[in-house]
Amino acid sequence: MDYYDLMTRLKPFLILVALLGAMAANAQSSKSTDEPSPSSAMDGELFYQLLIGELNARGGEHGAGFALILDAARKTNDPRLFQRAVDIALQARSGDSALMAARAWRQAIPASREANRFVLQILIGLNRLNETLEPLKREIASYEPKERASGIANLPRYFARATDKKLAATVVEQALADYLNAPGVHVASWTTLGVMRTAANDLNGAVEAARKALTLDPKAETPALLALSLMSPSLPQAEVLVKKYLEGKASPEVRMEYARQLLGSQRYAESDTQLQLVTSDKPDLADAWLLRGVLELQDNKLATAERSLKRYLELVLPKRNSANKAETSRSLAQAYLSLAQIAEQRKDWVEADGWLKRIDSAEDRLATQMRRATLLARQGKTDEARKLIRSQVEKSPAEGRLKLSTEVQVLRENKQYKAAYDLLTDAASRTPNDMDLVYDLAMVAEKMGNLEDMERLLKKVIAAKPDYQHAYNALGFSLAERNMRLPEARQLVAKALELAPNDPFITDSLGWVEFRSGNLAEALKILQGAYKARPDAEIAAHLGEVLWAMGKRDQAVLIWKEGVKLNSDNETLLETLKRLQVKL
Repeated sequence: MDYYDLMTRLKPFLILVALLGAMAANAQSSKSTDEPSPSSAMDGELFYQLLIGELNARGGEHGAGFALILDAARKTNDPRLFQRAVDIALQARSGDSALMAARAWRQAIPASREANRFVLQILIGLNRLNETLEPLKREIASYEPKERASGIANLPRYFARATDKKLAATVVEQALADYLNAPGVHVASWTTLGVMRTAANDLNGAVEAARKALTLDPKAETPALLALSLMSPSLPQAEVLVKKYLEGKASPEVRMEYARQLLGSQRYAESDTQLQLVTSDKPDLADAWLLRGVLELQDNKLATAERSLKRYLELVLPKRNSANKAETSRSLAQAYLSLAQIAEQRKDWVEADGWLKRIDSAEDRLATQMRRATLLARQGKTDEARKLIRSQVEKSPAEGRLKLSTEVQVLRENKQYKAAYDLLTDAASRTPNDMDLVYDLAMVAEKMGNLEDMERLLKKVIAAKPDYQHAYNALGFSLAERNMRLPEARQLVAKALELAPNDPFITDSLGWVEFRSGNLAEALKILQGAYKARPDAEIAAHLGEVLWAMGKRDQAVLIWKEGVKLNSDNETLLETLKRLQVKL
């Protein structure tokens, strides 16, 4: 046996000797401590018992080792031996034995916070939630007054793996009963209760908890964030709480999260308003400028988007270091991609490619190359673009899907609809259950004028995925565009709006259905709302045509001019102007 093998075998014994030595030293100390001093009975019998216990535990005889170490812990009242007994039981996956050792530890040293915490966590791990109330109360009571609020806020983490979330919420509510109205901790208590109720799917109860917390302290950030997490069309009262909080001196971070929620709900104008407030209140919050720039680009506000994105770069680049390089690389990639898109829309291909060359995020490698391919396609270099796309190595099905969608986009933009249709048909034959592919195939079929095929494919999507709002919208709009089966078109678009209530493009479709049905006043009202929510060239085309039909031709021309500024290449807008023989 060489030296290293010998030391490996001796390691547990050396640790044990060090532990026993520390026990002896502690026993001789006369200093007072929070826990009883360990026994000084360091005779040969105890030493031998610990040695045999460790040998058994490390040799796989966990039961025997556990019994010997726990017995030694009881004899000495040493917390380290109690914890070692708990560890042995947990390693052996014996929750009941671990609980027994933890309870023995707490009984021997009632003031030990560590012992009580082990009892609580083991009971939760065993899903014996009915028994957690008393140790949970002791845990909360053990917090120092200045740390009690933060300790209460962390309680949901204890119950993260509990299977009965409803019972867990009930236990926590009972444990917090004395703190729900206690100054200094009442906000944290109600917020924690709201988090527990959220986990238990008691969403109305969670909103009520957030409301009570904000009533106690209207400036409190954590209950506002709780209300934000609960925002949904079915819980409008959650947003009421958020808006009430934002009326005061709101945290820029909370306002940012609200802006993200609005953006996710396609409430773009409202999101933009919030982001402008954030950048005004805290002009050095870089993420706000990035999100604002992306949103402004989405609204085709190229000049303001460019300013916002460059402001983001000014804030981030000087502070970038090795510690946050990975995190900022992804955000920088988004900024560079957006700036490249702005340059692309201005047909400044050199500047667009310059922004793309700055991207060093490995995760955005493929997205960057796909954007470079679209640049080539927009310059008429379709074959080069397709070659670039196909040369990229795909590391996942998602990357393969991105390559496919980019190649289809390249072909569509260059009006090579047959090639795009064949490409999608081949992909759909290999993954017939991918309804996104079927939907894309339907849209290309429409471009080819194969409307029967389009309708068949969209109905296939609807049958397979009844919540696929885009399919309802596309079919309803197609019927309205052809001025046929208008009651069915209205029903389809209404279903799409039910699934996506705030989508301005679906709202646009509904306005077009009303226009085709002869309801000009209603069409105007709907389309004005859609255009306000999302200034877009296609919506401008429809809104202008309704105004034109109503004899409001000056207003129509103004809207169309705005549409041209937003996107001078929009096919719908250009076709509308040509058909109505309007020159701007």
